[in-house]
Amino acid sequence: MSSLHDPRAHFILVPLVAQGHAIPMLDMARLLAERGARVSFITTPVNAARIEAIIDQVKESHLPIQFVILPFACAKAGLPDGCESFDLLPSIEYTKAMFEGTRVLQEPLELFLRELRPKPSCLIADMCNPWTMEVARKLRIPRIVFHGPSCFYLLCVHNMAMHGIFERVPDEFEPFLVPDLPCRVEVNKAQALGFATGPEWANFMQEMVVAESTADGIVINSYDDLEPWHIRSYQKAKGKKKVWSIGPLCLCNKDVTRKATRGNKASMDEHIITKWLETMEPGSVIYVNFGSSARTRPSQLIEIGCGLQASNRPFVWVIKGVELTPEIENWLSGGFEESTSSRGLIIRGWAPQMVILSHPAVGGFLTHCGWNSILESISAGVPMMTWPQFSDQFLNEKLIVDELRIGVAVGVKVPMSHVTDDGRVMVQREDVEKAVSRLMDGGENGEDRRMRVRELQEKAMKAMEGGGSSYVNMTRLIQYIMEHTNKEL
Repeated sequence: MSSLHDPRAHFILVPLVAQGHAIPMLDMARLLAERGARVSFITTPVNAARIEAIIDQVKESHLPIQFVILPFACAKAGLPDGCESFDLLPSIEYTKAMFEGTRVLQEPLELFLRELRPKPSCLIADMCNPWTMEVARKLRIPRIVFHGPSCFYLLCVHNMAMHGIFERVPDEFEPFLVPDLPCRVEVNKAQALGFATGPEWANFMQEMVVAESTADGIVINSYDDLEPWHIRSYQKAKGKKKVWSIGPLCLCNKDVTRKATRGNKASMDEHIITKWLETMEPGSVIYVNFGSSARTRPSQLIEIGCGLQASNRPFVWVIKGVELTPEIENWLSGGFEESTSSRGLIIRGWAPQMVILSHPAVGGFLTHCGWNSILESISAGVPMMTWPQFSDQFLNEKLIVDELRIGVAVGVKVPMSHVTDDGRVMVQREDVEKAVSRLMDGGENGEDRRMRVRELQEKAMKAMEGGGSSYVNMTRLIQYIMEHTNKEL
Protein backbone atom coordinates (compact mmCIF):
# COMPACT_ATOMS: atom_id res chain seq x y z
CA MET A 1 0.00 0.00 0.00
CA SER A 2 1.33 3.41 -0.91
CA SER A 3 1.92 6.26 1.50
CA LEU A 4 -0.67 8.99 1.87
CA HIS A 5 1.63 11.42 0.05
CA ASP A 6 2.90 9.24 -2.80
CA PRO A 7 3.45 11.74 -5.64
CA ARG A 8 3.45 9.15 -8.41
CA ALA A 9 0.56 8.46 -10.74
CA HIS A 10 -1.19 5.21 -9.82
CA PHE A 11 -2.81 3.31 -12.71
CA ILE A 12 -5.35 0.52 -12.20
CA LEU A 13 -5.26 -1.87 -15.18
CA VAL A 14 -8.36 -4.03 -15.78
CA PRO A 15 -7.85 -6.41 -18.73
CA LEU A 16 -10.48 -8.69 -20.21
CA VAL A 17 -10.05 -12.25 -18.96
CA ALA A 18 -8.59 -13.45 -22.26
CA GLN A 19 -4.97 -14.16 -23.10
CA GLY A 20 -4.91 -11.89 -26.15
CA HIS A 21 -6.29 -8.98 -24.13
CA ALA A 22 -4.32 -9.47 -20.90
CA ILE A 23 -0.88 -9.93 -22.49
CA PRO A 24 -0.58 -6.41 -23.99
CA MET A 25 -1.89 -4.89 -20.77
CA LEU A 26 0.82 -6.73 -18.85
CA ASP A 27 3.32 -5.11 -21.19
CA MET A 28 1.64 -1.76 -20.59
CA ALA A 29 1.98 -2.28 -16.84
CA ARG A 30 5.74 -2.78 -17.22
CA LEU A 31 6.13 0.29 -19.41
CA LEU A 32 4.16 2.51 -17.03
CA ALA A 33 6.16 1.23 -14.05
CA GLU A 34 9.47 1.72 -15.87
CA ARG A 35 8.43 5.34 -16.41
CA GLY A 36 7.94 5.85 -12.67
CA ALA A 37 4.21 5.25 -12.28
CA ARG A 38 2.64 2.79 -9.85
CA VAL A 39 0.44 0.04 -11.29
CA SER A 40 -2.15 -2.29 -9.85
CA PHE A 41 -2.90 -5.11 -12.30
CA ILE A 42 -6.28 -6.75 -11.76
CA THR A 43 -6.45 -10.50 -12.34
CA THR A 44 -8.17 -13.66 -11.07
CA PRO A 45 -6.86 -16.84 -9.41
CA VAL A 46 -6.64 -18.98 -12.57
CA ASN A 47 -5.14 -16.19 -14.66
CA ALA A 48 -2.66 -15.26 -11.91
CA ALA A 49 -1.41 -18.86 -11.83
CA ARG A 50 -0.71 -18.66 -15.55
CA ILE A 51 1.50 -15.60 -15.18
CA GLU A 52 3.28 -16.75 -12.02
CA ALA A 53 6.69 -16.45 -13.73
CA ILE A 54 5.91 -12.85 -14.74
CA ILE A 55 4.79 -12.00 -11.22
CA ASP A 56 8.06 -13.41 -9.87
CA GLN A 57 10.08 -11.40 -12.42
CA VAL A 58 8.32 -8.21 -11.39
CA LYS A 59 9.07 -8.88 -7.72
CA GLU A 60 12.74 -9.48 -8.49
CA SER A 61 12.95 -6.29 -10.57
CA HIS A 62 11.30 -4.23 -7.79
CA LEU A 63 9.07 -2.52 -10.33
CA PRO A 64 6.15 -0.74 -8.61
CA ILE A 65 3.53 -3.22 -9.86
CA GLN A 66 1.17 -5.11 -7.60
CA PHE A 67 -0.98 -7.97 -8.85
CA VAL A 68 -4.44 -7.83 -7.33
CA ILE A 69 -6.17 -11.22 -7.42
CA LEU A 70 -9.93 -10.81 -7.25
CA PRO A 71 -12.39 -13.72 -6.90
CA PHE A 72 -14.20 -14.70 -10.10
CA ALA A 73 -17.64 -16.13 -9.27
CA CYS A 74 -18.05 -18.53 -12.19
CA ALA A 75 -21.41 -19.90 -11.03
CA LYS A 76 -22.82 -16.39 -10.63
CA ALA A 77 -21.63 -15.56 -14.14
CA GLY A 78 -23.30 -18.66 -15.55
CA LEU A 79 -19.99 -20.35 -16.32
CA PRO A 80 -18.55 -23.77 -15.43
CA ASP A 81 -16.22 -23.82 -12.44
CA GLY A 82 -12.68 -22.65 -13.26
CA CYS A 83 -13.62 -20.94 -16.54
CA GLU A 84 -11.86 -17.66 -15.84
CA SER A 85 -10.53 -17.14 -19.38
CA PHE A 86 -12.05 -17.39 -22.84
CA ASP A 87 -9.74 -20.18 -23.95
CA LEU A 88 -11.02 -22.34 -21.07
CA LEU A 89 -14.66 -22.24 -22.16
CA PRO A 90 -15.98 -25.71 -23.03
CA SER A 91 -17.73 -24.44 -26.17
CA ILE A 92 -18.45 -21.31 -28.20
CA GLU A 93 -21.98 -21.23 -26.75
CA TYR A 94 -20.54 -19.77 -23.54
CA THR A 95 -18.97 -16.76 -25.27
CA LYS A 96 -21.77 -14.30 -24.52
CA ALA A 97 -21.98 -15.49 -20.91
CA MET A 98 -18.27 -14.84 -20.48
CA PHE A 99 -18.40 -11.32 -21.91
CA GLU A 100 -21.35 -10.39 -19.73
CA GLY A 101 -20.17 -12.47 -16.77
CA THR A 102 -16.99 -10.45 -16.23
CA ARG A 103 -19.28 -8.05 -14.36
CA VAL A 104 -18.85 -10.33 -11.33
CA LEU A 105 -15.52 -8.53 -10.86
CA GLN A 106 -17.23 -5.17 -10.40
CA GLU A 107 -18.05 -5.46 -6.69
CA PRO A 108 -14.66 -6.85 -5.54
CA LEU A 109 -12.83 -4.26 -7.68
CA GLU A 110 -14.86 -1.43 -6.16
CA LEU A 111 -14.14 -2.70 -2.65
CA PHE A 112 -10.42 -2.86 -3.39
CA LEU A 113 -10.32 0.66 -4.84
CA ARG A 114 -12.27 2.19 -1.96
CA GLU A 115 -9.54 1.06 0.44
CA LEU A 116 -6.67 2.60 -1.53
CA ARG A 117 -4.97 5.66 -0.06
CA PRO A 118 -4.37 7.93 -1.79
CA LYS A 119 -7.11 7.46 -4.37
CA PRO A 120 -5.78 5.92 -7.60
CA SER A 121 -5.01 8.35 -10.42
CA CYS A 122 -6.55 6.48 -13.32
CA LEU A 123 -8.33 3.29 -14.34
CA ILE A 124 -7.39 1.79 -17.73
CA ALA A 125 -9.97 -0.81 -18.72
CA ASP A 126 -10.28 -3.09 -21.72
CA MET A 127 -13.02 -1.97 -24.12
CA CYS A 128 -14.84 -5.24 -23.38
CA ASN A 129 -15.17 -4.35 -19.67
CA PRO A 130 -17.86 -1.63 -19.96
CA TRP A 131 -18.97 -2.20 -16.35
CA THR A 132 -15.80 -0.40 -15.20
CA MET A 133 -17.57 2.81 -16.23
CA GLU A 134 -19.79 2.51 -13.15
CA VAL A 135 -16.83 1.83 -10.85
CA ALA A 136 -14.89 4.87 -12.08
CA ARG A 137 -17.97 7.09 -11.89
CA LYS A 138 -18.78 6.10 -8.31
CA LEU A 139 -15.22 6.68 -7.13
CA ARG A 140 -14.62 9.71 -9.37
CA ILE A 141 -11.53 8.21 -11.01
CA PRO A 142 -10.48 9.14 -14.57
CA ARG A 143 -11.04 6.21 -16.91
CA ILE A 144 -9.17 5.35 -20.12
CA VAL A 145 -10.38 2.71 -22.57
CA PHE A 146 -7.78 0.28 -23.94
CA HIS A 147 -8.46 -0.95 -27.47
CA GLY A 148 -6.56 -4.11 -28.36
CA PRO A 149 -7.25 -4.24 -32.14
CA SER A 150 -5.63 -2.26 -34.95
CA CYS A 151 -6.61 1.37 -35.44
CA PHE A 152 -7.59 0.39 -38.99
CA TYR A 153 -10.23 -1.93 -37.50
CA LEU A 154 -11.41 0.71 -35.01
CA LEU A 155 -11.80 3.30 -37.77
CA CYS A 156 -13.65 0.87 -40.05
CA VAL A 157 -16.12 -0.05 -37.31
CA HIS A 158 -16.59 3.62 -36.40
CA ASN A 159 -17.26 4.56 -40.04
CA MET A 160 -19.68 1.67 -40.52
CA ALA A 161 -21.59 2.66 -37.39
CA MET A 162 -21.74 6.34 -38.37
CA HIS A 163 -23.23 5.40 -41.75
CA GLY A 164 -25.71 2.92 -40.24
CA ILE A 165 -24.27 0.02 -42.23
CA PHE A 166 -25.16 -2.59 -39.62
CA GLU A 167 -28.82 -1.54 -39.66
CA ARG A 168 -29.10 -1.06 -43.43
CA VAL A 169 -27.51 -4.38 -44.40
CA PRO A 170 -29.66 -7.21 -42.99
CA ASP A 171 -27.81 -10.14 -44.57
CA GLU A 172 -24.67 -11.15 -42.68
CA PHE A 173 -22.90 -12.16 -45.89
CA GLU A 174 -23.91 -9.29 -48.16
CA PRO A 175 -20.71 -7.48 -49.19
CA PHE A 176 -20.40 -3.72 -48.80
CA LEU A 177 -17.66 -1.09 -48.98
CA VAL A 178 -16.44 0.47 -45.75
CA PRO A 179 -17.21 4.20 -46.15
CA ASP A 180 -14.83 7.14 -45.78
CA LEU A 181 -11.57 5.30 -46.41
CA PRO A 182 -8.91 6.27 -48.97
CA CYS A 183 -8.70 2.66 -50.16
CA ARG A 184 -11.32 0.15 -51.27
CA VAL A 185 -12.23 -2.19 -48.38
CA GLU A 186 -15.02 -4.68 -49.02
CA VAL A 187 -16.36 -6.74 -46.14
CA ASN A 188 -19.59 -8.22 -44.76
CA LYS A 189 -21.21 -8.10 -41.31
CA ALA A 190 -20.10 -11.61 -40.39
CA GLN A 191 -16.47 -10.69 -41.08
CA ALA A 192 -16.65 -7.24 -39.50
CA LEU A 193 -18.39 -8.23 -36.28
CA GLY A 194 -17.60 -11.93 -36.02
CA PHE A 195 -19.67 -13.58 -33.31
CA ALA A 196 -21.53 -10.44 -32.13
CA THR A 197 -23.95 -10.07 -35.05
CA GLY A 198 -27.25 -11.24 -33.52
CA PRO A 199 -29.85 -9.14 -31.67
CA GLU A 200 -28.95 -10.88 -28.42
CA TRP A 201 -25.68 -8.91 -28.45
CA ALA A 202 -27.35 -5.51 -28.82
CA ASN A 203 -27.30 -4.56 -25.13
CA PHE A 204 -23.67 -5.51 -24.58
CA MET A 205 -22.53 -3.73 -27.74
CA GLN A 206 -24.42 -0.60 -26.67
CA GLU A 207 -22.78 -0.75 -23.24
CA MET A 208 -19.36 -0.73 -24.90
CA VAL A 209 -20.33 2.26 -27.03
CA VAL A 210 -21.51 4.23 -23.99
CA ALA A 211 -18.45 3.21 -21.96
CA GLU A 212 -16.13 4.54 -24.66
CA SER A 213 -18.11 7.75 -25.19
CA THR A 214 -17.88 8.60 -21.48
CA ALA A 215 -14.18 7.72 -21.10
CA ASP A 216 -11.51 10.37 -20.60
CA GLY A 217 -9.36 8.98 -23.41
CA ILE A 218 -8.35 5.98 -25.49
CA VAL A 219 -5.13 3.98 -25.57
CA ILE A 220 -4.29 1.85 -28.61
CA ASN A 221 -1.58 -0.75 -29.16
CA SER A 222 -0.20 0.62 -32.41
CA TYR A 223 2.35 3.17 -33.61
CA ASP A 224 2.13 6.23 -35.79
CA ASP A 225 4.35 4.98 -38.63
CA LEU A 226 2.34 1.77 -39.01
CA GLU A 227 -1.11 3.34 -39.43
CA PRO A 228 -0.54 7.09 -39.84
CA TRP A 229 -3.69 7.95 -41.81
CA HIS A 230 -5.94 5.72 -39.70
CA ILE A 231 -4.65 7.03 -36.38
CA ARG A 232 -5.06 10.65 -37.49
CA SER A 233 -8.55 9.96 -38.83
CA TYR A 234 -9.57 8.05 -35.70
CA GLN A 235 -8.35 10.89 -33.48
CA LYS A 236 -10.34 13.34 -35.61
CA ALA A 237 -13.43 11.13 -35.35
CA LYS A 238 -13.16 11.13 -31.54
CA GLY A 239 -13.03 14.93 -31.39
CA LYS A 240 -11.61 16.26 -28.13
CA LYS A 241 -11.20 12.79 -26.64
CA LYS A 242 -7.48 12.04 -26.62
CA VAL A 243 -6.12 8.96 -28.38
CA TRP A 244 -2.65 7.72 -27.38
CA SER A 245 -0.85 5.19 -29.59
CA ILE A 246 1.77 3.55 -27.38
CA GLY A 247 2.78 0.36 -29.18
CA PRO A 248 3.99 -2.12 -30.16
CA LEU A 249 3.71 -2.99 -26.46
CA CYS A 250 5.39 -6.36 -27.07
CA LEU A 251 8.74 -4.59 -27.62
CA CYS A 252 9.07 -3.98 -23.89
CA ASN A 253 10.17 -7.65 -23.70
CA LYS A 254 13.81 -7.39 -24.65
CA ASP A 255 15.47 -10.46 -23.13
CA VAL A 256 14.78 -14.13 -23.89
CA THR A 257 13.43 -14.90 -20.43
CA ARG A 258 10.73 -12.25 -20.65
CA LYS A 259 9.86 -13.30 -24.19
CA ALA A 260 9.65 -16.96 -23.15
CA THR A 261 7.34 -16.39 -20.17
CA ARG A 262 5.06 -13.86 -21.83
CA GLY A 263 1.42 -14.82 -21.33
CA ASN A 264 1.71 -18.38 -20.02
CA LYS A 265 4.16 -21.15 -19.23
CA ALA A 266 5.47 -22.64 -22.47
CA SER A 267 4.69 -26.30 -23.12
CA MET A 268 8.15 -26.85 -24.60
CA ASP A 269 11.35 -25.36 -23.21
CA GLU A 270 12.50 -22.41 -25.28
CA HIS A 271 16.07 -23.77 -25.36
CA ILE A 272 14.89 -26.96 -27.06
CA ILE A 273 13.01 -24.90 -29.64
CA THR A 274 15.95 -22.57 -30.22
CA LYS A 275 18.36 -25.49 -30.58
CA TRP A 276 16.06 -27.02 -33.21
CA LEU A 277 15.74 -23.73 -35.09
CA GLU A 278 19.52 -23.35 -35.17
CA THR A 279 19.72 -26.48 -37.35
CA MET A 280 17.64 -24.73 -40.05
CA GLU A 281 18.72 -22.29 -42.75
CA PRO A 282 18.04 -18.56 -42.13
CA GLY A 283 14.55 -17.52 -43.22
CA SER A 284 13.53 -21.08 -44.15
CA VAL A 285 11.01 -21.97 -41.39
CA ILE A 286 7.26 -21.31 -41.50
CA TYR A 287 5.76 -20.80 -38.03
CA VAL A 288 2.09 -21.80 -37.56
CA ASN A 289 0.01 -20.62 -34.62
CA PHE A 290 -3.65 -19.55 -34.42
CA GLY A 291 -3.63 -17.82 -31.03
CA SER A 292 -5.18 -18.81 -27.71
CA SER A 293 -8.94 -18.74 -28.32
CA ALA A 294 -9.67 -20.04 -31.83
CA ARG A 295 -10.14 -23.80 -31.97
CA THR A 296 -9.42 -25.59 -35.22
CA ARG A 297 -11.50 -28.67 -35.99
CA PRO A 298 -9.72 -32.03 -36.47
CA SER A 299 -10.53 -32.25 -40.18
CA GLN A 300 -9.06 -28.79 -40.76
CA LEU A 301 -5.96 -29.51 -38.66
CA ILE A 302 -5.25 -32.55 -40.83
CA GLU A 303 -5.54 -30.43 -43.99
CA ILE A 304 -3.11 -27.88 -42.52
CA GLY A 305 -0.66 -30.64 -41.66
CA CYS A 306 -0.88 -32.22 -45.11
CA GLY A 307 -0.39 -28.80 -46.70
CA LEU A 308 2.74 -28.21 -44.61
CA GLN A 309 3.99 -31.67 -45.50
CA ALA A 310 3.46 -31.09 -49.22
CA SER A 311 5.21 -27.71 -49.09
CA ASN A 312 8.54 -29.41 -48.24
CA ARG A 313 9.34 -26.42 -46.01
CA PRO A 314 10.64 -26.62 -42.44
CA PHE A 315 7.91 -25.70 -39.97
CA VAL A 316 7.07 -25.13 -36.31
CA TRP A 317 3.41 -25.95 -35.74
CA VAL A 318 1.59 -25.08 -32.52
CA ILE A 319 -1.47 -27.21 -31.72
CA LYS A 320 -3.44 -26.17 -28.64
CA GLY A 321 -4.08 -28.72 -25.92
CA VAL A 322 -7.84 -28.51 -26.44
CA GLU A 323 -7.33 -29.44 -30.11
CA LEU A 324 -5.36 -32.60 -29.33
CA THR A 325 -8.27 -35.01 -29.64
CA PRO A 326 -7.68 -38.77 -29.89
CA GLU A 327 -8.26 -38.44 -33.66
CA ILE A 328 -5.50 -35.85 -34.00
CA GLU A 329 -3.06 -37.67 -31.72
CA ASN A 330 -3.61 -40.88 -33.71
CA TRP A 331 -3.05 -39.03 -36.97
CA LEU A 332 0.12 -37.36 -35.69
CA SER A 333 1.59 -40.59 -34.36
CA GLY A 334 0.27 -42.60 -37.32
CA GLY A 335 2.94 -41.35 -39.68
CA PHE A 336 2.82 -37.57 -39.92
CA GLU A 337 5.36 -36.79 -37.19
CA GLU A 338 7.73 -39.50 -38.38
CA SER A 339 7.55 -38.43 -42.03
CA THR A 340 8.27 -34.79 -41.18
CA SER A 341 10.66 -35.35 -38.27
CA SER A 342 13.68 -33.95 -40.15
CA ARG A 343 12.02 -30.60 -40.83
CA GLY A 344 8.98 -30.29 -38.56
CA LEU A 345 8.59 -29.39 -34.88
CA ILE A 346 5.16 -29.72 -33.24
CA ILE A 347 4.47 -27.85 -30.01
CA ARG A 348 1.51 -29.21 -28.08
CA GLY A 349 0.03 -26.40 -25.98
CA TRP A 350 1.42 -22.90 -25.38
CA ALA A 351 4.41 -21.67 -27.38
CA PRO A 352 6.95 -18.93 -26.58
CA GLN A 353 5.89 -17.05 -29.70
CA MET A 354 8.20 -14.04 -29.45
CA VAL A 355 11.22 -16.33 -29.00
CA ILE A 356 10.29 -18.24 -32.14
CA LEU A 357 9.45 -15.24 -34.32
CA SER A 358 12.65 -13.43 -33.40
CA HIS A 359 14.86 -16.36 -34.43
CA PRO A 360 16.71 -15.81 -37.77
CA ALA A 361 15.57 -19.20 -39.08
CA VAL A 362 11.91 -18.13 -39.16
CA GLY A 363 10.92 -16.62 -42.50
CA GLY A 364 7.13 -16.66 -42.36
CA PHE A 365 4.18 -16.81 -39.96
CA LEU A 366 0.83 -18.49 -40.65
CA THR A 367 -1.38 -16.48 -38.30
CA HIS A 368 -5.04 -16.05 -37.32
CA CYS A 369 -4.52 -12.27 -37.66
CA GLY A 370 -4.93 -11.45 -34.00
CA TRP A 371 -3.46 -7.97 -33.51
CA ASN A 372 -0.93 -9.11 -30.89
CA SER A 373 0.44 -11.75 -33.25
CA ILE A 374 0.59 -9.27 -36.14
CA LEU A 375 2.54 -6.76 -34.05
CA GLU A 376 4.89 -9.48 -32.81
CA SER A 377 5.52 -10.58 -36.39
CA ILE A 378 6.16 -7.03 -37.58
CA SER A 379 8.42 -6.39 -34.58
CA ALA A 380 10.44 -9.46 -35.59
CA GLY A 381 10.49 -8.49 -39.28
CA VAL A 382 8.59 -11.62 -40.38
CA PRO A 383 6.02 -11.55 -43.26
CA MET A 384 2.70 -13.31 -42.73
CA MET A 385 0.28 -15.79 -44.24
CA THR A 386 -3.20 -14.81 -43.07
CA TRP A 387 -6.02 -17.07 -41.85
CA PRO A 388 -8.55 -14.88 -39.97
CA GLN A 389 -11.02 -16.56 -37.62
CA PHE A 390 -13.37 -13.96 -36.08
CA SER A 391 -13.81 -10.48 -34.57
CA ASP A 392 -11.26 -7.91 -35.81
CA GLN A 393 -9.19 -10.47 -37.70
CA PHE A 394 -10.76 -10.19 -41.18
CA LEU A 395 -10.23 -6.44 -41.26
CA ASN A 396 -6.71 -6.89 -39.85
CA GLU A 397 -6.05 -9.21 -42.80
CA LYS A 398 -7.03 -6.49 -45.27
CA LEU A 399 -4.60 -4.10 -43.61
CA ILE A 400 -1.75 -6.63 -43.73
CA VAL A 401 -2.35 -8.03 -47.23
CA ASP A 402 -3.88 -5.16 -49.22
CA GLU A 403 -2.57 -1.99 -47.62
CA LEU A 404 0.75 -2.76 -45.93
CA ARG A 405 1.46 -5.59 -48.41
CA ILE A 406 3.43 -7.67 -45.93
CA GLY A 407 1.34 -10.83 -46.15
CA VAL A 408 -0.49 -13.27 -48.41
CA ALA A 409 -4.01 -14.56 -47.79
CA VAL A 410 -4.82 -18.25 -47.53
CA GLY A 411 -8.35 -17.46 -48.71
CA VAL A 412 -10.66 -17.81 -45.70
CA LYS A 413 -13.94 -15.94 -46.20
CA VAL A 414 -16.22 -17.23 -43.42
CA PRO A 415 -15.70 -16.71 -39.64
CA MET A 416 -15.19 -19.89 -37.66
CA SER A 417 -18.35 -19.16 -35.65
CA HIS A 418 -20.38 -19.55 -38.86
CA VAL A 419 -18.93 -22.92 -39.89
CA THR A 420 -20.93 -26.04 -39.08
CA ASP A 421 -19.12 -28.92 -37.40
CA ASP A 422 -19.82 -31.45 -40.15
CA GLY A 423 -16.28 -32.40 -41.10
CA ARG A 424 -16.02 -29.95 -43.99
CA VAL A 425 -12.96 -27.71 -44.18
CA MET A 426 -12.62 -24.04 -45.11
CA VAL A 427 -9.15 -24.43 -46.62
CA GLN A 428 -7.85 -27.42 -48.55
CA ARG A 429 -4.30 -28.77 -48.20
CA GLU A 430 -3.50 -27.55 -51.72
CA ASP A 431 -4.42 -23.99 -50.66
CA VAL A 432 -2.09 -24.21 -47.66
CA GLU A 433 0.73 -25.54 -49.83
CA LYS A 434 0.28 -22.78 -52.43
CA ALA A 435 0.13 -20.02 -49.81
CA VAL A 436 3.30 -21.31 -48.09
CA SER A 437 5.09 -21.29 -51.43
CA ARG A 438 3.92 -17.76 -52.24
CA LEU A 439 5.06 -16.47 -48.86
CA MET A 440 8.37 -18.30 -48.56
CA ASP A 441 9.60 -18.38 -52.15
CA GLY A 442 12.06 -15.85 -53.45
CA GLY A 443 11.24 -13.68 -56.38
CA GLU A 444 10.46 -10.01 -56.61
CA ASN A 445 7.14 -10.04 -54.72
CA GLY A 446 8.52 -12.10 -51.85
CA GLU A 447 11.59 -9.90 -51.50
CA ASP A 448 9.42 -6.77 -51.57
CA ARG A 449 7.28 -8.16 -48.73
CA ARG A 450 10.35 -8.93 -46.66
CA MET A 451 11.80 -5.49 -47.31
CA ARG A 452 8.56 -3.74 -46.32
CA VAL A 453 8.15 -5.70 -43.10
CA ARG A 454 11.78 -5.03 -42.13
CA GLU A 455 11.20 -1.30 -42.68
CA LEU A 456 8.14 -1.45 -40.41
CA GLN A 457 10.20 -3.39 -37.86
CA GLU A 458 12.79 -0.61 -37.73
CA LYS A 459 10.08 2.03 -37.36
CA ALA A 460 8.45 0.02 -34.56
CA MET A 461 11.69 -0.10 -32.61
CA LYS A 462 12.25 3.63 -33.09
CA ALA A 463 8.70 4.38 -31.93
CA MET A 464 9.35 2.67 -28.59
CA GLU A 465 12.78 4.22 -27.98
CA GLY A 466 13.33 7.51 -26.17
CA GLY A 467 12.02 10.32 -28.34
CA GLY A 468 9.99 7.93 -30.52
CA SER A 469 6.29 8.55 -31.14
CA SER A 470 5.01 5.84 -28.78
CA TYR A 471 7.51 6.80 -26.08
CA VAL A 472 6.37 10.42 -26.31
CA ASN A 473 2.71 9.38 -26.24
CA MET A 474 3.29 7.37 -23.07
CA THR A 475 4.85 10.48 -21.52
CA ARG A 476 1.84 12.53 -22.57
CA LEU A 477 -0.57 9.96 -21.13
CA ILE A 478 1.15 10.02 -17.73
CA GLN A 479 1.32 13.83 -17.77
CA TYR A 480 -2.37 14.07 -18.67
CA ILE A 481 -3.33 11.89 -15.71
CA MET A 482 -0.98 13.72 -13.33
CA GLU A 483 -2.47 17.06 -14.36
CA HIS A 484 -5.95 15.70 -13.69
CA THR A 485 -4.82 14.35 -10.31
CA ASN A 486 -3.27 17.66 -9.32
CA LYS A 487 -6.51 19.49 -10.16
CA GLU A 488 -8.34 17.15 -7.79
CA LEU A 489 -6.01 17.95 -4.89
